Amino acid sequence: MAASKDLLLSRLRGGAPMSFGDRIRLSWLLGLPAILAQLSTILMEYIDAGMVGRLGSDKAAAIGLVSTSTWIMMGFSMAVSSGFTVQVAQLIGSRDYAKARLVMRKAFLASLLFSISLAFGGVALSGPLPHWLGGDASIAADASAYFLIWCAFLPVSHIGFLCCALLQASGNMKIPSIVEISACVLDVILNYLFIYVLGMGVKGAALGTGLATLLTHVFALWFLLRRSPELNIRQDRLDESRETSGIAQWIPDKDTLRKAFGITGPMWLQNLVMRGAYVVSTLIVAPLGNIAIAANSFAIIAESFCYMPGYGLEEASQSLVGQSIGAKRRDLARQFAYICTGMASVMMTFLGVLMFIFAPQMMSVLTEDPEVIALGAKVLRIEAFAETMYAVSMVAYGSCVGAGDTMVPMVLNFISMWVVRIGLALLLVPRYGLVGYWIAMCVELNVRGLIFAFRLRGKNWMKKVLI
Repeated sequence: MAASKDLLLSRLRGGAPMSFGDRIRLSWLLGLPAILAQLSTILMEYIDAGMVGRLGSDKAAAIGLVSTSTWIMMGFSMAVSSGFTVQVAQLIGSRDYAKARLVMRKAFLASLLFSISLAFGGVALSGPLPHWLGGDASIAADASAYFLIWCAFLPVSHIGFLCCALLQASGNMKIPSIVEISACVLDVILNYLFIYVLGMGVKGAALGTGLATLLTHVFALWFLLRRSPELNIRQDRLDESRETSGIAQWIPDKDTLRKAFGITGPMWLQNLVMRGAYVVSTLIVAPLGNIAIAANSFAIIAESFCYMPGYGLEEASQSLVGQSIGAKRRDLARQFAYICTGMASVMMTFLGVLMFIFAPQMMSVLTEDPEVIALGAKVLRIEAFAETMYAVSMVAYGSCVGAGDTMVPMVLNFISMWVVRIGLALLLVPRYGLVGYWIAMCVELNVRGLIFAFRLRGKNWMKKVLI
């Protein structure tokens, strides 16, 4: 399997012909490990929520209250990483591996400084944040503690994410998958220890997940720098013609930063647009009470099983599109985007049907509260009708990012989230409660999928080349 993938990637980078079957096979070979990695991540969230859910709906609501804020912070980290990994993917596509390793080095220092600053800011805000989000006083202390511990581990999470993203940019989806699956296993063990054996509750959930991330991401860093065929830095010891060496090769230069910010800047705005809308959604849902907060949080986690193909194939598409453009093969870039989008749509449609059928069972795994289960199952069945077009929007967005096209997608997401979702939610929630919010979300995801389908059909998203 690995040999087949490497052979196909070599043909892509070298300009050799690729049949339609080759393109499908390569998309699947990259997509499958990414989907498995997503599965492990989702299982980790599911297990965290299930363990905390057994402690009561108030404990679950505490985590649910600050979850949108953790998404915002992780979104900033992911945007910083993408600014460099898209460059690396295109450089690998052009077979300039030495330059790809140089960009990788600069990414580490820039990302580390950024993530440390972000972590300090998050720790400082952890106290007042639950009150700003409208949370009840009964859950504020737990919510603050969870957010503080989560932020403390943010630099570790960010560097690990960067390592996995760089490996994915090179076409290696296997190692990131192993890392995420290992993190899931460790998370189960450590969460059980901290939540139940040591009786730390919500704090134990954050600490267990953070330590599991730390232990597995050390391996990702080692593999990237020592074993990756394209990116291991030992190769540079034999290259005496390099323009920079020593500490200078780790310090970001203006050109690399300019290219990175050209991708990251719009993605930061996108993060504020998307995650900010999630925070506003929390403010809309929070007054509905702890049952609604818990049902909303658990339903989002339960629905995430449908996301696996979408996020996995989004990562595969980003890598394949980036390498195709680096290899000056725009025809392949478009075809890979279409293939990955089609695969994700079919798979998420099937999972949406299963979610509609088994919604109560999915919720009962996370909580024993009958009110939370009933409300969560109701909103999950509404959301099942959005999974097909959500897949389109996910993978189309990843394709655009692989091509360095981030500004227009940010504008499209802004219109979709703030005009359609938030606008409808403000109209429907006062009358229908949490069900009204999920109706608004379902409509918005379908609209977003249609918008991105039209974007992918055009040519402007492939105009930006970074090398």
